Amino acid sequence: MARALELAARGWGRVAPNPLVGAVIVRDGVAVGEGWHTEYGQPHAEAEALRAAGEAARGATAYVTLEPCSHFAKTPPCTDGLLAAGVRRVVFAAHDPNPRAAGGGEVLRAAGVEVLGGVMEAEARDQNALFFHAHSNSARPFVALKLALTLDGRIADHAGSSVWITGEGARAEVHRLRAGFDAVAVGSGTALADDPRLTVRGPVEPRVPPTRVVFDRTLRLPLASRLVGTAREVPVTVVAGSDPPAESAAALGLHGVRVLVSTGIHDGLLALRESGIGSVFVEGGAKLASALLNADVVDRLYLFYAPLFLGPGGVGAFAELDTVEIGAAHRWRRLRTETFGADTLITLARHTGG
Repeated sequence: MARALELAARGWGRVAPNPLVGAVIVRDGVAVGEGWHTEYGQPHAEAEALRAAGEAARGATAYVTLEPCSHFAKTPPCTDGLLAAGVRRVVFAAHDPNPRAAGGGEVLRAAGVEVLGGVMEAEARDQNALFFHAHSNSARPFVALKLALTLDGRIADHAGSSVWITGEGARAEVHRLRAGFDAVAVGSGTALADDPRLTVRGPVEPRVPPTRVVFDRTLRLPLASRLVGTAREVPVTVVAGSDPPAESAAALGLHGVRVLVSTGIHDGLLALRESGIGSVFVEGGAKLASALLNADVVDRLYLFYAPLFLGPGGVGAFAELDTVEIGAAHRWRRLRTETFGADTLITLARHTGG
């Protein structure tokens, strides 16, 4: 199953709104076929693994990171393929939360296949957190917050410059992460200071380029910015306050920028979800990061730490967080720690336990 999870990750940025899925066919203790969902609309992981295994799949065990689907969509049901191949046993990690596709385990059991679910379920749910969130009762998008930090928690120096805190390896990883989200977002301060493009530039080309989002209550985003200038090439959405300047809104609209009116963070996220954005990768700055954390709407944290100090005059990443007592503080769950050159990435998930 661990190998199947590794394979599943290869679909990042290419399979949404479908989930990441990997599969391994094992016979007599030997892997005879592997596969993963490579592209939305293309064969699922089970079909790829069965194709690789051929006749060796008969009497084998299939390890799959998500319960095999049981419905016709862009591809036939994976349950049909497993039964036709003569697989004897199916082990899957997590049940499918999509009611249209769920129930494959019971279909296989009814046909006489031995089925075991829940193997490495937590790991599979963490890997497909965006997919599980999409099929939850939440009305807002999945929110991931990424920050590039110094060891003393600064995201820019005393002059406001943040170019570059982290090295090339960390920046390449940020582009890979962007590819898996529906939108990439920043606050208006970051948009003004950095004039970013917020596009994906790296080895993973997203199937659908993420929408660029700016949280900008008073519509300060300049018409001459790179975001506005490319809005007709890659979508740009501005989340404004409840009473944005009408002239600025009209001017942005003429350049192809969508303006959403909101009363605050919660309302802004709801507006994004209603516009079709199911997941947001937020890259700061400090005010937006604090607002999201204070509102308790962050589902995942990507914290890139660079080995340097900027001192108390630098811009603190969390200076605007609400003050709480230790007993009331939200504790995060560490998913993994990785290194990119001299930089360290700590990935944390919202802790849902007690």
